Formats: sequence, structure tokens, C-alpha cells
Amino acid sequence: MISKLGQVMLYVNDQDAAVDFWTTKLGFQVISEENNGQGMRWIEVAPAEAAETSIILHNKDFVAKMSPGLNLGTPSLMFFTDNLDDLHHDLSNKNIKVGDIITMPSGRVFNFADHEDNYFAVLEKK
Repeated sequence: MISKLGQVMLYVNDQDAAVDFWTTKLGFQVISEENNGQGMRWIEVAPAEAAETSIILHNKDFVAKMSPGLNLGTPSLMFFTDNLDDLHHDLSNKNIKVGDIITMPSGRVFNFADHEDNYFAVLEKK
């Protein structure tokens, strides 16, 4: 049986810029980095505070050549935070594209975009 979601594959055009975005702007940490010496490089990043799920940053072009037909679209990711207002303000101050805070039946939420205009959402969980 499946017990939890371990990793999410995120296919990006520029891995180094993606690492910079997730670590410098969002405070994630690099968990591991692998390179098979044949062009396959992946970087695992996760929130700094004991995350159970991590994001694997893959080179989109390389994966497309290696696995034609694979869906390389951006997954819809929902992150959680205890303080939505502070996070929204912090990301805005870092010149990250953020949407308005809106109230949904599940709570308050906003979206943000990475350096490649991939959009993600954040939900306040108290």
C-alpha cells in the first residue's frame, strides 16, 4: 500500500535558476544533487523544516529526449503555511509574481509563479 507522497518531479528549462528560486526566494534547502555523467542531472529540494515530500528538479529538454511522450507539464502543487499574510508579503518583497489572497471554502489561499511562470498555490493551515 502507498503510505505517502515522497517526491514530485518538476521539469524546468534552467535547473540552476530553479535551484536559486526555490532556495533563495522560498527558503527551501537542497537535499541532494545527482549527475550520472551522461547529461542526466537532478536536484532534490524541500522546505527546510522536516518536509515529508520533496521536489526533484529535472532538465525538461533532456527528459523530453530520453522519454518522448512523457507529460512534462507543471504539476498543480498546493503548499501549506501557518501565516499566509507574512508569506504573501515576503514573496511580494522578493519580486515574485503573487496573486491576491482569496478565501475559499477550505481556507485562505494565493498563488505564486516561479522564474519560468509555473504557478503554484499556498493554503493557510492553522
